[in-house]
Amino acid sequence: MDNAEVIEKMKKGNDLYLNSLRNEGNVSPEIRQKTAEEGQHPYAIVIACSDSRVIPEAIFSAGIGELFVIRVAGNVLDNHQLGSIEYAASHLDANVIVMLGHTGCGAVSATIKGSTEGYIRYITDDIREAIGGEKDDYRATVLNVKHGVSVIRRAFSEHPEIRSDELDIVGAVYNVDTGKVDWM
Repeated sequence: MDNAEVIEKMKKGNDLYLNSLRNEGNVSPEIRQKTAEEGQHPYAIVIACSDSRVIPEAIFSAGIGELFVIRVAGNVLDNHQLGSIEYAASHLDANVIVMLGHTGCGAVSATIKGSTEGYIRYITDDIREAIGGEKDDYRATVLNVKHGVSVIRRAFSEHPEIRSDELDIVGAVYNVDTGKVDWM
């Protein structure tokens, strides 16, 4: 599939999910065996929040081996997540990267409220850089997603093994109440 077909497949997968009572992705014993023998060949990389309501494989009706998912609270990026993206893009040939934020994100809300301590502040400090003084939860989520897209673009703009012109890096926001993904 080319990159446009991958994005269209993910959009159609989300449409399936909106009315589904179960995951439409292939999780059969046969696909488990096939990916065990032949390895993984994901068509997309998804960076998503660790929130238990955000399940990229379900949201996009994907099965085993279809998505390379990186999850971290607030869908923030550091060298660990960038290394995972690099691996999937350079070794698994996944050329579509989706930065997936979501409504009702606790990390975004904590950043807006400005009261975090401990290790959580590393997450909120990163989000604060992205959202500035924004107080609206949805707009802050969108700014955080756009920031992540920008970080990825900068990180791979001159990578020796990854041609940035072959990558499609897109932002999206998952609505936890409706299940719909808004693409940016």
